[in-house]
Amino acid sequence: MGKLVRVNMNEKSVKIEPLPDKYQGMGGRWLSSLMVSDEVPADCHPLGPNNKLVFAPGILSGTRAPNTGRISVGGKSPLTGGIKEANAGTPFSQKLARMGYAAIVVEGLAGDDKTWLLKLDVKGGELQLAEDFKGAGAYESGRKIWEKFGDKTAFVVNGPAGEAKMAMAGLAFNDGEGRAARYAGRGGLGAVMGSKGLKAIVLDDTDAPGVKPADEELLRAGQKKLADAILSHDVTKKGGALNSYGTAVLINILNEAGGLPTNNFSSGVFEGASKISGEALAEAAQKRGGVGTMGHRCHPGCIINCSNIYPREDGSEHVSCVEYESIWALGANCGIDNLDQVAELVWQCNDLGLDTIEAGVTIGVAMEAGLAKFGDGPAAIKMMDEIRTRTPLGHILGQGAQFTGEAYGVTRIPTVKGQGMPAYEPRAVKGIGVTYATSTMGADHTAGYTIAPEILAVGGKSDPLTKKDKIGLSKGLQDATAFLDAAGFCIFIAFPILDIPSGFEGVVETTNGMLGTKYTAEDVGRIGDEILRIERNFNLRAGIGKVADRLPEFMHYEKLPPHNQVWDVTDEELDSFWD
Repeated sequence: MGKLVRVNMNEKSVKIEPLPDKYQGMGGRWLSSLMVSDEVPADCHPLGPNNKLVFAPGILSGTRAPNTGRISVGGKSPLTGGIKEANAGTPFSQKLARMGYAAIVVEGLAGDDKTWLLKLDVKGGELQLAEDFKGAGAYESGRKIWEKFGDKTAFVVNGPAGEAKMAMAGLAFNDGEGRAARYAGRGGLGAVMGSKGLKAIVLDDTDAPGVKPADEELLRAGQKKLADAILSHDVTKKGGALNSYGTAVLINILNEAGGLPTNNFSSGVFEGASKISGEALAEAAQKRGGVGTMGHRCHPGCIINCSNIYPREDGSEHVSCVEYESIWALGANCGIDNLDQVAELVWQCNDLGLDTIEAGVTIGVAMEAGLAKFGDGPAAIKMMDEIRTRTPLGHILGQGAQFTGEAYGVTRIPTVKGQGMPAYEPRAVKGIGVTYATSTMGADHTAGYTIAPEILAVGGKSDPLTKKDKIGLSKGLQDATAFLDAAGFCIFIAFPILDIPSGFEGVVETTNGMLGTKYTAEDVGRIGDEILRIERNFNLRAGIGKVADRLPEFMHYEKLPPHNQVWDVTDEELDSFWD
């Protein structure tokens, strides 16, 4: 079931192969991580000839199951030195699955200083010279693709930062309107694609056969259960928190909890939070009018619609989308409380091909080093110009927060395994700290989103300021999330399925309906654990062991206002995660 596309950049060849038996029934993160583990030497250089990029749609991508338009991209990370899976919501995933392709594997290096584009349809693929795309921003590249290949195609493009092999470069997929703005951002996989000389992949799904579920009736039954749960939960329903205010609804919530990292993780409270909140975002979209939109979606089949289009004062489009993580990273973490400046920084990141989380953490570290003052939006935008023009400073910043901090002798560097921490302060939200420390991906909130019970009281209530039971909480959520990533689900379905048992039944039934399996609730945890251990074993082979499962030293002795908490989860407790 499904075919494998092998793209050899050295040979300039594209081959279509049957998907090997050992990978049957897999998708998304399950498939990408296992293929990387099987085919990529763990000790290889991430930008060398032996690393590979794997693009894998989820098990349910291409079906009518709600919120299943996620694509997983796997490889060895230039940022962490370990295994990486980054994912995005995009029509690309759905089209790839409907074309009958289980994965695209890109291997080798072009080695000719030329820029290449992969065009793929149901008959096969070919590499085409794309010299006119060289150095182009992601937005321009997306426009060129639709002009050349038509607006029914889907694509992923690499921005200038990825072409320059910068370690915080991500990959931009198209949204429903053709913006190159849906990012598999984390871990530097854009640099891997840049090292291979590949600028873009374009999918033409004309005459695609579509996906064929093993049990259509069971899939439809599960689909209805899941959709009903999503549309009835306060967080995910129409007119609910995510639909009305986007993910940035969390800005005020985390600020009130004292867990919003501010000025390079020196405080958990930001005085300007209300100015960059989801409420402020929605107000600007309404007052400015024009294209301003809340309740936008990143791919067909999404029924949560948490994306947005942020307008300029005249109502014209500034950027889509301004997410919680981006607002926090480029706003509160840098002391910037101006939404227009934050939107411009997001636009710059999207066009350059930068992970907004890593970019914001890096700028925060640069401000800590004295390169600019906290709150100086124009100075932050100028740093983007340094990256775009590839100055020496731009190359330092482009390598991420860890590299930048070390270059300038900074001691407060908020990273784990070399990857910048996202928008939740682990000293104030202990469970997410466990996730940051133990995730195979480096600091990653989506790996095990303990914010649900710790802050939002979803799936039960857990005190964020205590470390009690947080190892088990994080492990259970990491297992479940790995399964959702394999199936191709958006992580936000976690809210309803944690609270509504029939929603979780829908997840299991849709998967069984697609595959003809008889998975149970227990299998969700079992498969998730299997995925984590595949990734863990790769990291161990790469030399990333338990000593890397730690938070930065400064968090152990710097008390975080306003709760004056320190990180108090012991090394022994963290090590027990894998028991």
